Amino acid sequence: MELFLGIVCIVIAIGLYNYFATKKKRKSLLEKYNNNIELVDRIMGRKIWQGQTEGQLIDSLGKPLDIDQKVLKTKMKEIWKYNKIAKNRFGLKVILENSEVVGWEQK
Repeated sequence: MELFLGIVCIVIAIGLYNYFATKKKRKSLLEKYNNNIELVDRIMGRKIWQGQTEGQLIDSLGKPLDIDQKVLKTKMKEIWKYNKIAKNRFGLKVILENSEVVGWEQK
């Protein structure tokens, strides 16, 4: 019984920690993005969208595990890679041109 109560306390503590960490992150993002609730909701929901900036993508998904870059005459093209599946294979690739999301591929 004591072990069960200990486990319950740990689960509750983890839940409270996650709740307050999420609340703190949301507050920070609202300050960063001038109280743009719609934008912050997208970021908190870990969403990707066309036109999303590099900074918003990092706030949404975190830093990528790998980046491929191509510098062209008129633009910089990058592929940000997330969710490593195997060596040189990723579950999500986000394509950016001039630091803005233009598309993505999810496996």
